[in-house]
Order: sequence, then C-alpha cells, then structure tokens
Amino acid sequence: MPDTTPTQQDFTIMAIGQAGRLQYEAILLAGSLRLTNPDFAGKLVICEPQPGSLWKTDPRMSADARAALEGLGAEIVPFESQAFGQDYPFGNKIEALAALPEAPFLFLDTDTLITGDLTTLDLDFTRPSASMRREGTWPRIELYGPGYEAIWKSLYNRFGLDFAASLDLSKPDEYWQRYLYFNAGWFFHESPRRFGARFLSYARSIRDDRPVELVLQELNPWLDQVALPLVIHSFDGGRPGPGLAGLDGEVTCHYRTLPLLYARESDRVVEVLEAVAKDQPLRRVLRDYAPVKAMVYQNQGRRARGLFDRADLPHREQVIRNTLKREGLWLR
Repeated sequence: MPDTTPTQQDFTIMAIGQAGRLQYEAILLAGSLRLTNPDFAGKLVICEPQPGSLWKTDPRMSADARAALEGLGAEIVPFESQAFGQDYPFGNKIEALAALPEAPFLFLDTDTLITGDLTTLDLDFTRPSASMRREGTWPRIELYGPGYEAIWKSLYNRFGLDFAASLDLSKPDEYWQRYLYFNAGWFFHESPRRFGARFLSYARSIRDDRPVELVLQELNPWLDQVALPLVIHSFDGGRPGPGLAGLDGEVTCHYRTLPLLYARESDRVVEVLEAVAKDQPLRRVLRDYAPVKAMVYQNQGRRARGLFDRADLPHREQVIRNTLKREGLWLR
C-alpha cells in the first residue's frame, strides 16, 4: 500500500487578496513561495472577500492579478464578510478561516515574503502560536485607568481562561511583555474551522460588549491582536519556541512596506523581492503598483537602503519612517 502519512509540508498557507495593495503583495508572496520552495507539497490559498453590504466598493482583485496568482499555483477562495468588512479590514483574516479546507494552516499577512526552506520549521499544529515581532501597542495605559494586569485579566475571565498560566513570569508586573501579546502577521493551528469560529466569537464579544476595564481602550486597529492571544491560549498554545525562529527570521519576512523592507531587512530578503518582481510575466502586472515601480524598477529602494546601517538601526520604527518620508521615499 502507498504511504499516506502526511508530510510536514502538507498544510495550507493562507493569505488575503483584494483590490489594491493586497493583490500585488499576494503576487509577491506567491512568487516568493515558488522561488524558494518549488517542491512545497501543500496549498497556497489566497482568500478574497466578496462584495456585500459591509463593503462600499468591490473588494475583489483585478482579472490580471487573479491570472498572475493562478499562474503561480495559488488557489483563490472567496469568502463572505458578515462581521467586519470595509470598516475593519483586519477582520478579513478572521472571517476567511471559515472558507479554508479543513487541514492544518499557516496564516501569513500578505505583506510577507518567503525567503527560506519551510521544512526547517518545527510546526506543531496542535499547539498554535503567533508572531512575537511586535511592540507594546496595546493596551495604552491611562494615568487613572486600570493597568495591564487588570485589562488582560478581565479578558481571560470573560472567556473562562487561565490568566495566570499565560504570564511570562520572567518579566516584572505591569511590564507589557509579561502578558501574552502577538503580532497577527502569522499564526497557525490544525483546524481553520475551529480556530476561526473561536477567533470570530471572541473578537465580536470584545467589540460589541467590552469589559469595563477596556472602556478607555481603542480597539481599531488592534482588535485582532487583542483576541488572538486569547484564542491561542484557549487551544493550549502559547509563545513560539526556538523551532519557529525561522518565522520572522530565515524563512519568512513580514516586511510591512517596501520602503521599510529596503531600509532594514537582510540582503536575502531584497534578493528574493527583486527576483520575483523582475520575473517578466509578473512584471507586467506589478508595474501598475507604485511602490514596486519606484522601489524596484526605478531603483529607489537601493537609495533608501543606503540611508541606514542594518547593523545599527534606530530602535524605534518611527525614526526610520520619518527619515524615509524626509527623503521622499515613503510609498505604500
């Protein structure tokens, strides 16, 4: 009998594609997967929101973008927006999970490049995790308001979760890194249906009936990152171990914007970006996207790169952004 045991690569890579910036980023993501992992045994699924009452404009990708993605081996899967839509597009990653095939998945933000070998990742899909490439963006502590512990504990209590088990006790009380908090740029689990249903339930509960400890807190755009650690903890997951260091490392790069990519990412990331963008069939579509046109085809990315020492970057991203803006190199 043939061996039907799943391999480590038999999983779905999921990203969001829609009209505008994301359709071009999806092409770069798909091209980077084909370039660096040509024997990938899983699926690349680009989830596309469909027109409806929650979208003021048609969110679907152009015919040229769809053709480029399908030519790269991506499967385009439609999904309906029933909770978020245009007012909170970050909710796409939550609602799209219901449309995935029921198989282990790795979600990647569309502004991600795959730069290394996916088989080097130690992905235990039964114990979900997410990106730690984050800053202390939420919550924002007000002078006379509740602190980190009170805010996070109120959320764990809301969903009947063990708050104490989520803490990093190596960090002091009321320091933001003590509390489970992720960037939602990547996350994974064995079941998109179960993970997505819980993610949607938690996010809607927080949005529509926030605990009193959250009344001073802004939830847009942070809602997905507020709910995500609760969902991961509820499935017995947690902070990523060393076997996942390749995510946000040698295997993937969540670059956010092309000017930031050129300013701070490795030579390997630039090499992959330019190899994909200069592929002739893809170039015919990507040249319509201003950041690729300027940064790659007109070599402005190299000028941006020359402004920074990657071995001694500013500690705050805002300093990098301000420098790029001053030089007329901030494009998104």
